[in-house]
Amino acid sequence: MPRRAPLDHPPVLGLLPDSAVAKHLSRGMQSGQENPPQVALRKASISLPENEARWRTAPVRELLDEAMTRFDDDRTAADGWLAPRLHATLRMTRSEAGDSRLWNHLAMLAAPDYVVWRHKGGEIAQSSRFSGPHYTQCFSRLWWAAELFRDGLDYRPVEVACSLQDILNTTLRLDVIDHRPTAQAILRVLENLIQTGRPRLGDHVNALSSAVNTAGSTLVYDVLSPDSPPLVEDLQDWIAAAEEAPPVGRDRLPEGPDDGRVPVAAVDALVPLFEKLLAEAPLRRRSRVPEEEAGLPPTPPVPAPRQGVTLEKNLPAWMR
Repeated sequence: MPRRAPLDHPPVLGLLPDSAVAKHLSRGMQSGQENPPQVALRKASISLPENEARWRTAPVRELLDEAMTRFDDDRTAADGWLAPRLHATLRMTRSEAGDSRLWNHLAMLAAPDYVVWRHKGGEIAQSSRFSGPHYTQCFSRLWWAAELFRDGLDYRPVEVACSLQDILNTTLRLDVIDHRPTAQAILRVLENLIQTGRPRLGDHVNALSSAVNTAGSTLVYDVLSPDSPPLVEDLQDWIAAAEEAPPVGRDRLPEGPDDGRVPVAAVDALVPLFEKLLAEAPLRRRSRVPEEEAGLPPTPPVPAPRQGVTLEKNLPAWMR
C-alpha cells in the first residue's frame, strides 16, 4: 500500500459546517488509510482571524503529537493529560466552544490523524468522533470536560474526571453538570470510591450519574447549593492573555482562567445527598443495559420550582 502524503495543516483554525463533514468523511479517512480532501474542505471553511494567537494550529498540533508519543501504549490515558492543556491553549468562551464548526475543522483539517489514533476501534473511528455532540466529538469532549470540571484556575479535578472514561461517556452528557458545585460534588464522591478501592467504578459512575440526573428533575441543585457568579472580566482577561502566553507545560498542569473557585460549602451541601443517592441506586453493568435504561440522554433540563410549590415539598423525606 503506498504511503499517504503528509497532511498540510492550515495555519489557523476555522469553521467547517456539519454538511461538509457529512459530504467528505469517508471510511478510508475513518480508518486512517486516506487523507481528507483538503482543498474541498478548505473551500467549505471560514478561517478564523489569523492575527489572534489563540486560533493558531501549531500549538495544538504540538500537544497532539506529544500525546501520541507519550500515550501510544495507553491511548485512553491521553484524555486526562490533553484535556486541561487543550483548554488552556484554545482559550475561548463557552459560546465560541459551542460552535460545532470549530471542532469539525480541527478534526477534519488540523488533526484527523489524532482522531483515528485515539478512537479507532476495530476497523474505523466512528463518524461522531469527527463531527458530533460536544460529549462525543474527539476534541470538544475534552475541552468541555476541562471547562465543566475545573475549579476556577485549578485543573486537577479535570484529571480525576478524565481518569474514568465513564465520566466522559456518561456524566458529561448531563445538563446538571453545568452547575459547578454538582460537578465537583460528583467528583468528590467518586474520589472517595477510588481511595477506598471500590470495584466496578464504571458501574458506580453510571449509577451516580443516573441518580443525580433523575433527582435533578425535582431537586433544584442551584437552590440547595448556590454557586458564586462567574467573574466574566477575569475570563476575558485570560482569553486576551493568549497573545503573550507561552506554550502550556508538558509535565506541569497549566492554570485556567481565574474566574472564581467553586464555593466549598456548596459542594459540602451536595456530597451527603449524592452519597445517599448512590447508595440507593441499583448498579447495572453498562455493557448489558441500554443507555435509555441508565437514565441517559435525552436529558431534560432542571426545572425551576413551580409557583406556589416550596422547595421543601420537592425534597425527599429524609432531607426535609
